[in-house]
Amino acid sequence: MRLIVMGQQAFGKDVLAKLLDTGTDEVVAVYCEPDKEGKPVDPIKEFALEKGLPVEQPANFNDQETLDTLKGFNADLMVMAFVNVFVPEAARDTPTHGSICFHPSLLPLHRGPSAVNWPIIMGSTKSGYSWFYPSDGLDEGDSLMQWECPIEEDDTVIDLYFKKIYPSAVDSVLEVVDHYRNGNPPRIVANEDEATYERRCTAKHAKIDWNKPVKQVYDLIRGTNPAPGAWTTFNDAKLGIFDCKRVPGDGISGRIRDVTDEGFAVQCIGGRILVQRVRPDGEGKAAASEWAANVGLKAGDTIGE
Repeated sequence: MRLIVMGQQAFGKDVLAKLLDTGTDEVVAVYCEPDKEGKPVDPIKEFALEKGLPVEQPANFNDQETLDTLKGFNADLMVMAFVNVFVPEAARDTPTHGSICFHPSLLPLHRGPSAVNWPIIMGSTKSGYSWFYPSDGLDEGDSLMQWECPIEEDDTVIDLYFKKIYPSAVDSVLEVVDHYRNGNPPRIVANEDEATYERRCTAKHAKIDWNKPVKQVYDLIRGTNPAPGAWTTFNDAKLGIFDCKRVPGDGISGRIRDVTDEGFAVQCIGGRILVQRVRPDGEGKAAASEWAANVGLKAGDTIGE
């Protein structure tokens, strides 16, 4: 089959590499976002050029010339891996079999740009990914295939995405293309009654309220680790909170209960968070015990607002 691969960053590059490694199909072009001034060349673009593949970087697909260029590749299928640019129907339907798109959630759950963060923040026990038939709606459309995995109680974004979803998703692109090659791509109809939409998870959503139940606080921290990064304040300065674990204990919420070589424990409702890695404002990440020693943190101090 003649394929167009559309994507960006490491995931797009690895999907492209997986397709090229098999040698079964011909990648006729690679599409990625336009270069950004002062930013490194996108890995998928760099890799595609190394392989001698045509690279197109339209800012949008609104003009006829861009659509004509796309049509000129005479592709059978467009594989959309990690795409932030809106791709209208006229472009999606240009290949013979149209387009198929990747999303890191069990659609129609968690439509939107932070689909890995929100299931963890919300305390979900499972997630996964979908390859779906894209429409003009945000991550809307029936799915071709889905893959499910558990969210363990201590999983962070790194664990869920990079250790579970990412490697399986890269491998799965071969199965996706096989469905089209065999002429039988399945269709899992989306139950719109179950659909959820979440906005991009930003620093605004990652502020810690230590007066919440300990599980909610813990889920927020691990669901924003490593990005956008949960945060709190100490002596009016912002403090990023990263690696941590739940420990038992009672007391007044927002108070430091213990400072040890392992880190410092903050009281929440029904338990404590033992913070092990922090990032002081304007600095790099550091061991929580090191930061605590530098600022003279002690049991009884108040953290956050």
